[in-house]
Amino acid sequence: MIHSMTGFSALKGQLGAWSWTWDIRSVNGRGLDLRLKLPDWLDGLEAETRKRAAAAVSRGNVTLGLRLGRDTAEGAVALNPAALDAALAVLAEIDHAAKARGLDLARPSPVEVAAMRGVLEAGSVEEDTAPLVSALLAGLPELLAAFNAMRAHEGRALATVLEDQLATVEALVADAVVAVEDRRAAQKEALGTALARVLDNTEGADPDRVAQELAMIAVKSDVREEIDRLGAHVAQARSLLKVGGPCGRKLDFLMQEFNREANTLCAKSQFQDLTRIGLDIKAVVDQMREQVQNVE
Repeated sequence: MIHSMTGFSALKGQLGAWSWTWDIRSVNGRGLDLRLKLPDWLDGLEAETRKRAAAAVSRGNVTLGLRLGRDTAEGAVALNPAALDAALAVLAEIDHAAKARGLDLARPSPVEVAAMRGVLEAGSVEEDTAPLVSALLAGLPELLAAFNAMRAHEGRALATVLEDQLATVEALVADAVVAVEDRRAAQKEALGTALARVLDNTEGADPDRVAQELAMIAVKSDVREEIDRLGAHVAQARSLLKVGGPCGRKLDFLMQEFNREANTLCAKSQFQDLTRIGLDIKAVVDQMREQVQNVE
């Protein structure tokens, strides 16, 4: 089974006050370009995420992101000792200045002190992030499995299209075999006429030498090897689709070989029907190449 390089998947999770959403998406690319968008304060998360994602995907421009949030209503409230010391120092200075002027100020309550800027911080308590990292990583297999399932579904659609296009090329190759036979008779007649014309207009020419030159022209126009290679390329492409796996690069190379043989067929055809078949093969190969660009 082949995979498409285009896919998307998302997964939500929660642990206590923490909630998150994983998402992964990809488009086609020459190699594997894996980009992670993760919080940098979670020790060990990025390295392990990269390792697991790279094991699941072999090719494509892949972006894997994590949106992480915390419910502050459920989060701990922590005392900031430095801010508290600063607040008390300010209050003591105010009280001292007031007494110097004969004023006796009411003492602030603990609640009022706690309400001063920075004394209390919601959700800033230091905690062990290991359980959170473990919970986040636990969801990765499901995320990657769903991602690959979508890519496999797209891959099946690609394989169907490519199989149909290969069948079209195969039929055109069969037409080329028939056209070559039709060309043979026309070519024989044309070469005979050419030989007679040359002999009639060239005094002292060696008939054997002229015949050899015309025979060389016939040899140079022989397209049996190109037709045989086109048939072999069809078989090889079908084999790659059947085996599956990351075969996009091999298929892309094979498309180049298809195109080369079709170009040579057109260049050597010297026969209208055969030229038309060669051009039709080139058109189908171009269509296949577009599809192959999305194969992993």
